[in-house]
Amino acid sequence: MRGVIALALIAWLIPATVKAQTVTDQSVMVNRAVTTVERLRADPSMAESMNDLLPRARGILIVPDLVKGGFFFGAQYGTGLLMVRGRDGAWSYPAFFSIAAGSFGLQIGLQDAEAVYVIMTDGGLTAVLDNRFKAGASAGIAVTVVGAGAEAATTTHVGADIYAYSRAVGLYGGLTLDGAGILPRHSWNAAYYGGNPTVQDILFNRAVGNSQSDRLRGIVSR
Repeated sequence: MRGVIALALIAWLIPATVKAQTVTDQSVMVNRAVTTVERLRADPSMAESMNDLLPRARGILIVPDLVKGGFFFGAQYGTGLLMVRGRDGAWSYPAFFSIAAGSFGLQIGLQDAEAVYVIMTDGGLTAVLDNRFKAGASAGIAVTVVGAGAEAATTTHVGADIYAYSRAVGLYGGLTLDGAGILPRHSWNAAYYGGNPTVQDILFNRAVGNSQSDRLRGIVSR
C-alpha cells in the first residue's frame, strides 16, 4: 500500500516539478527584460528619446538576448516579450514571442544583443502581431533606430511607427538579406499563465496575469 502511495506521489510531483522548471525559465526572461529596459534607459545615447516616447507608446517589444552569428550563412534567434498599453493607460502582462531569422550573403562574426522596440502606432503594433515586422519598409511602417551612432533627439524622429534601441557585444559585419520572423511562443505563454491563453487573451482581453511581471509593468510605466 505504501508503495502505491509513493508511486502516486511521484507521478503527481513529476509534472509539477517540470512545470515549475518551465515557469522559472519564463521568470528569468522577465527579470532579464527588466534589466534590459533599465540599462537602455540609462544609456546617454538613448535615455532622452526612450523616456520621452514610453509614456505615449502603444506597445513595447523587449528582446533581452538576441544572438546572431554565421559564416556566409547566418542566423539569429531570441525571445521577445510584447506588452500593449490599453485604452485605460495600463500595460498588459507580457506575451512571449520567438524571434528567428536566416540570412545569406557576405557575413562573418558573432554578436549578442539586447533590444527594445517602442511601438508608437496601431499600424506598428499590427505589423508585429501579424509577423510583418521585417526591416520596417517591407511592412509599410517607419522604423527609426536610436542609440550609438544615431541621433537621440526625438524631434528628428517625428512620425515613426517603431523606435528601435539596442546594445550589442561582439562583431558582426557584411552584406546580408535578413527577414526576421516574430511568432507567439505558445508553450511559454501556457507555462507562465496556465491553461492555453492566446496572445489576444494576454494582451487585449487581460484574461490572465502573473504577479512576477508586475515589476516589468512598473518599469515601463515610469
